Amino acid sequence: MRFTAASRALRHTCYALLLCASAVSLAASNGAPAPDFSLPRRGGGAVALSKLKGQVVMINFWASYCGPCRQEMPLLEQMSKKYRSLGFTLLGVNVDEDVKDAEAWLSKAQLNPSFPILLDQQHVVRKQYASYGEVMPMSVFIDRKGNVREVHKGYKKGDELAYYDRVRALLKE
Repeated sequence: MRFTAASRALRHTCYALLLCASAVSLAASNGAPAPDFSLPRRGGGAVALSKLKGQVVMINFWASYCGPCRQEMPLLEQMSKKYRSLGFTLLGVNVDEDVKDAEAWLSKAQLNPSFPILLDQQHVVRKQYASYGEVMPMSVFIDRKGNVREVHKGYKKGDELAYYDRVRALLKE
């Protein structure tokens, strides 16, 4: 297949636009205040992000129907336990429209995470964070001052190593 000069120029322009869009997304997330929220917690009560200032926070958006979300959940549990005593809080924000779906999956997988599972059935918080992406799972790393420092979209085996690196770096600040 031959590309004309015009089609090559168009292709290069598209690549340049994609690179610029990625740079803007990273710049927007680096240091911007994290949108505050309060959500009901699985098992009762509620959690407000504003109450966690002074902690390094990782918000992980997940759903029971998301294969990569299910794959990373046990790894998140390990990370939460490892760094909790150092000032790290992991929040699992479930976006299933029916809480029974999340409960059924957690039960079937024999998982009872020690970190808070927050319920965002109406997608209120997911919409607040939509500017960072809609990919599932999505993890938002927030520094002790309450600023978004990094957004990780999706999950593949080995990504947890990047999570550990980011959390350790933020805990050292």
